[in-house]
Amino acid sequence: MPRTILHCDMNSFYASVELLQYPELRRKPVAVCGDPTSRHGIILAKNEAAKKYGVVTAETIWQARRKCPGLILLPPHREGYSAYSKQINAIYGRYTDLVEPFSIDESWLDITGSMHLFGGNGKAIADEIRAAVRKETGLTCSVGVSFNKIFAKLGSDYKKPDATTVLSPDCWRETVFPLPVSSLLFVGKTASKTLHQYGIDTIGQLAQSSPAMLQELFGKMGQQLYEYANGLEHAPVRPYGERAPVKSVGNGTTFSHDLTCWEDVLRHITILSDTVAVRLRQHGLYCTGVQVMIRDPSFRTITRQKQLPHSTHLARDITAACMELLHSSWQMPHPIRMLTVTALNLAPADQWSQQLNLFSAVSSEQEHRAEQLEGAMDQIRAKFGAGAIAYGAAFAEQQLRKSQKKKNDGPVFPESNP
Repeated sequence: MPRTILHCDMNSFYASVELLQYPELRRKPVAVCGDPTSRHGIILAKNEAAKKYGVVTAETIWQARRKCPGLILLPPHREGYSAYSKQINAIYGRYTDLVEPFSIDESWLDITGSMHLFGGNGKAIADEIRAAVRKETGLTCSVGVSFNKIFAKLGSDYKKPDATTVLSPDCWRETVFPLPVSSLLFVGKTASKTLHQYGIDTIGQLAQSSPAMLQELFGKMGQQLYEYANGLEHAPVRPYGERAPVKSVGNGTTFSHDLTCWEDVLRHITILSDTVAVRLRQHGLYCTGVQVMIRDPSFRTITRQKQLPHSTHLARDITAACMELLHSSWQMPHPIRMLTVTALNLAPADQWSQQLNLFSAVSSEQEHRAEQLEGAMDQIRAKFGAGAIAYGAAFAEQQLRKSQKKKNDGPVFPESNP
């Protein structure tokens, strides 16, 4: 028996939440972005009016302003997005206990076992959910209805805003096969470009391709793409609160000014590594590899990674490994605009085994002290809040960002934009 899977995707979520406070701006082009006076100024979300000008997520403010000179900018309020996300997922939970968030504004619902309680029609239930979300939050969502997660996601993207699209087991090919291959989940720009070189531009062409060729091009992911295109994806929808296995933990930031000396780089790598280490310990994980992504002011980006001599979840170890990568990969004073630190090759604590290097200067006593120190910091943060204790560099950065946020906590209209 085919399943009935819904994918609910909030429309312009960040922008729509912000516009609840500014209803007079609804019909004007609006974007949510980082601080427009600093280099965190990229577009995080945009409303429908801004989309008509070609404004896209992740482009810089100056690029968006070139397309839409009248663009109004709003600062983000992440705590508000989280609160609305919980409220919306609670609405979904009235229809099934199988609600799996895909991001803060997207969720899959498996209503196969419960839809008989609500009339037995997937489209009617999707429409009912959309109406409930609109009535209780003032926000809208688009819903895809299909027999697996991939096509349900495709359906929610197919028609926006505030719409329901059904891709049934009987006639999904008529709608899906003509779509560009980039419409399929996990097919990004690089994969699309590669497929184009082999004459594969639509999902239908992908479905008719050789699985062996796709595996040659993309490895294990090639087989998955073949299955996705042919409607053969069968992954379950996880119950709400059950997390997917964590494959990596990372954190990155764009700096308010270019980093041109190693002292500044060390300070910010320490901050990023501390955040990554805290998240590892919160998940009960250790890493055996790290990755650093470096971007310069011209947006040239390089990525470097390395294996660690032993498993760790300590900021000290992650910082040291990242600095080794940076020293071997970057020439100062060439400026750095952005850094990202990612912990790789993760394993849970019960599978962790430390491989000590006989020639390492780090003794087990030093390791024990580092564990105690960072564990004590975790306890203080848990009791008094995340900002209660931090490395000196992190505290200074927090104070700077707080002062910037106070200055820019409201709409920025074109006339007053720097």
